[in-house]
This record gives sequence, C-alpha cells and structure tokens, in this order.
Amino acid sequence: MHYWLMKSEPSEVSVDDALAAPRSTVPWTGVRNYQARNFMRDAMRVGDGVLFYHSSCAEPGIVGIARVASTPYPDPTQFDPKSPYHDPGSKREEPRWLLVDVQVLRKTRNLTLPQLRADPALADLLVLQRGNRLSITPVERRHWDRILERLAD
Repeated sequence: MHYWLMKSEPSEVSVDDALAAPRSTVPWTGVRNYQARNFMRDAMRVGDGVLFYHSSCAEPGIVGIARVASTPYPDPTQFDPKSPYHDPGSKREEPRWLLVDVQVLRKTRNLTLPQLRADPALADLLVLQRGNRLSITPVERRHWDRILERLAD
C-alpha cells in the first residue's frame, strides 16, 4: 500500500464537496504536471491512502482522510475547450492527462501547514520541502502514521 497527499483548492473541490458527492467520490481533475500525472499513472493503486489537503486558501492543511478509488483514466477536462484545464495538444486517441477517483472516508479537523511544520517527526514530509509545488506527493508510512496520530489528539 502507498500513501499520498493530494492538494485541492477548496474553491475547486473541497472536502465537503467530496463528501456530498455520490459515494463521497470525486474525479481528481486538472492535474497538469507530468510528475504528478506519473504518480497517478505508475504508482497509485486502488485502496491507497490519501491525505486530502486544502491549498490556496486562508488556512492550508490536511482536512480529510481518503483513498484512491479507481485506476487511472483520461481526464475529460483536457478535451473541453470551456475548461480552464483544456489542453488543445492532447488527443482523444492519445490523452496526455489522467486522473483517479478519490473517495473521502472522513473529514478531519484542519491540521494546518504551521502545525505540520512544527512537528519534528514531519520535518522531511515532501509537502513541507522548500520549492515543492506538486499537487500530488508520496507520503512515507511513518509520516502517514504520525499525521493520523496528530489528528487523533
């Protein structure tokens, strides 16, 4: 099993939006970074753990526990000229961008970015590394366990 931190702007898809969706499951659309796409394509498996992270908001942080709920498939927003994620260079027969479905298992209190940074056990968590802007990052098992501990406090 693998673990991931997946960022979403609450104005796009919040943890509450995901919980309100059928089966609390949403397609993770709009990933336009090759490394993040490759994580979905090559490493994610159904059942992998996900830390649902709100970004680009007043208090960024982990706001839910989720799981990968599908195998990767083409992101339909790449073909939609009305979408901000439209990619005119991507072809239906050879899609450039993929997504996975994510199912929120539970909403948590917001474990904020300053709280994550203040925990020495999380010092090398990828999302905390200077210059890291990826929307999807792998999470080591020890970090996953520590974050679950912190959320249980």
